[in-house]
Amino acid sequence: MSDLRFERIGRCPACGGPRLRPARPGTLDAAALNPEAIKITDSEYGKVWDLAACLDCGHLFADPSPRPAFIAALYEAVEDPLYDAEAEGRSKNFAPILRRLARLAPARGKLFDVGAATGLLLDLARRDGWRVDGIDASAWAARWAAERRGIPLRQGAFEEADLPAGGYQAVTMIDLIEHTPTPRAAVAKAASILVPGGVLALVTPDIHSPLAVLAGRRWWHLRPGHLAYFSRASLDALLASAGFRVVLRRRYAWTFSAHYLVSRFSLLAGFAASRSSSFLKRIQIKLALRDSFEIYAVKDNTT
Repeated sequence: MSDLRFERIGRCPACGGPRLRPARPGTLDAAALNPEAIKITDSEYGKVWDLAACLDCGHLFADPSPRPAFIAALYEAVEDPLYDAEAEGRSKNFAPILRRLARLAPARGKLFDVGAATGLLLDLARRDGWRVDGIDASAWAARWAAERRGIPLRQGAFEEADLPAGGYQAVTMIDLIEHTPTPRAAVAKAASILVPGGVLALVTPDIHSPLAVLAGRRWWHLRPGHLAYFSRASLDALLASAGFRVVLRRRYAWTFSAHYLVSRFSLLAGFAASRSSSFLKRIQIKLALRDSFEIYAVKDNTT
């Protein structure tokens, strides 16, 4: 691909290893990528980039990859009101993470959320006694968080944000790291703003999970916004590169309304939009699919 918006990757974005090989041909037109295709609630399932694999850690990633400036410009233009329409279910997703952070972090002090969307997690954390801060690439999301929740969310790229070194006790990256072409820079930035002993909570899809293997190309995490798919080995290598030590591993579970789930399927979209929609919105369904990592990692006291 000769388009200057994209670049070839010479080393693994997770472990830095040079031994790479082509893994899967892409199924999307990267040159036609637009903000609608990469928003949180997109339904572009099965559409992926040309993927390369690292022979050292098993990481899968887009190659060619979008340059950071190009992908940042796309996310800046994203608007996604449907995300906040699922606030009840998403809050149930985030609450257990905050409980574990309260137990693992050195203190319930300052928490920074990367990819904060409309500030749902930060709002819950604030009610739970944390002092909150966060960032999202979407200008719309930053406005929503400020106007609807009174959270002055930063807007832009986390890696470039002017943040105090050692200023936070916890950092959260929920379904974030798979969206960035520079994951090593992202976790290094998280380490730089955490106090020694501070905790990073990270959620990301597991490309080797039984469901991912069973679903194949129909796996719901195969989407245009996902530039990378982690294995346990590649996640461990990524976190170790920034001086993190994993202290807890879990499998993430989602809660969504029946309305949202039905609307994901084109054949049922009409039913979701019918007079039954208000009833479906009241039904909350927990999906324990075990196909995403939920990782808690502590910043080494010596780094």
